[in-house]
Amino acid sequence: MLTQKPHGKERKMTQSRKKLRWFVALSTLPLLGVVTAFGLVPQNDFDLTLINAAIEEIALPEVTGKNTTAASFWRNERVQRGDTAVELLRRLNIDDSFASDYLRTAAEAGSFRKLAVGKEIQAETNAAGRLISLRYLGDNATQVIIEKHGDGYTTRTLPAQLEKRLFVRTGEIKTNLYAATDAAGMPDAAANQLNMLFSGDIDFHHDLRKGDKFTVVYEMIYSNGALLNVGRIQAAEFINQGRPFRAVYFQKDEQHGDYYTPEGNSVLKAFLRSPIEYSRVSSGFTNSRFHPILNKWRSHKGVDFAAPIGTKIKSTADGVVASVGKESGYGNVIKINHQGRYSTVYGHLSRFAKGLRQGQRVAQGEVIGYVGKTGLASGPHLHYEFKVDGQQRNPMRIALPDAKPIDNANKVAFQAVADDLVSRLNLLRNTNLAKLD
Repeated sequence: MLTQKPHGKERKMTQSRKKLRWFVALSTLPLLGVVTAFGLVPQNDFDLTLINAAIEEIALPEVTGKNTTAASFWRNERVQRGDTAVELLRRLNIDDSFASDYLRTAAEAGSFRKLAVGKEIQAETNAAGRLISLRYLGDNATQVIIEKHGDGYTTRTLPAQLEKRLFVRTGEIKTNLYAATDAAGMPDAAANQLNMLFSGDIDFHHDLRKGDKFTVVYEMIYSNGALLNVGRIQAAEFINQGRPFRAVYFQKDEQHGDYYTPEGNSVLKAFLRSPIEYSRVSSGFTNSRFHPILNKWRSHKGVDFAAPIGTKIKSTADGVVASVGKESGYGNVIKINHQGRYSTVYGHLSRFAKGLRQGQRVAQGEVIGYVGKTGLASGPHLHYEFKVDGQQRNPMRIALPDAKPIDNANKVAFQAVADDLVSRLNLLRNTNLAKLD
């Protein structure tokens, strides 16, 4: 029987199957080659070695309570305006009802409830937020410590731990003294001291010039690491119109200290040039001035310092109050006698210092009243007069008497202190302190 040839459609299907077999065979050859290639690489060429793993049980020591310590956390916060005890404790991460009750109600914790805005508080808590201890500065820089004791809390007060740190600032006058001290980063209290220190030699209202320079070494007082207040200037130099003025502080004993030039002369004059720290001279000393109230020409035997109502007025020297009260054109006025020959007058005040009375002794720089516009005054200002033997003299131009120099008993000790401080000023003046800051 003869084999029949396949029909056309079957022949095409047969040819397609053959092509598919060849395609599959050819496509598997690379894979077989790869497998073969890896199979031909000897094991020794990889430098593989057999590793025997040994398993051994190691007994760990038992953890006991003696080897663990409870974690504690410290947090600092400052009292903010409107704070309550509850809100402050929340910011300190304290979640302790017993501590909260104690701080809100206990009499011995009363200082906590009276803390002023800005006061810093340090709190130690455990991981659960329970209070361990609380610390802050109380009155007179004492440290108050509230801490857990058994099931309750106790409060104790430690004496102030005061620390004095020296700061150095230099500055240059561009407009006025206080703008320069602000730019130099000096606190206002130190700037006021600088003004007071050289006010006997420099009229800070008229004598300042652009380019005048100063260097100041002053104390900052800390209590338990927190800034308490600004201390006194220890040494200073002010160069005014090319003329240098220097001052060093010398402590004679625990109660007495003063400022002197490096040669031992007193820096502080017996009188200050101005009874106001900073203001504008609205009317100077003259024999002929048109009076704004009386509308006529007359002499003006004093100096008017324009300043806002309420500005502090200071006695320009040690003395005794001769009178205090109201007087014709002066309005509220204070008169003070100094050293026999000298006297000063302060007019147009809004009010007097509390308790000021006739016969009272006042010290140089002591606040005696406040600027006003009582009497014949067109606006708020201080009318200031300086008299010698009863005659008015120009307080801005007269040569003021000096205070006492260093006494012979302290001269050797003073010179050692002065030499050290002067050498520091010399070094600072020749150093670019801006780079150090």
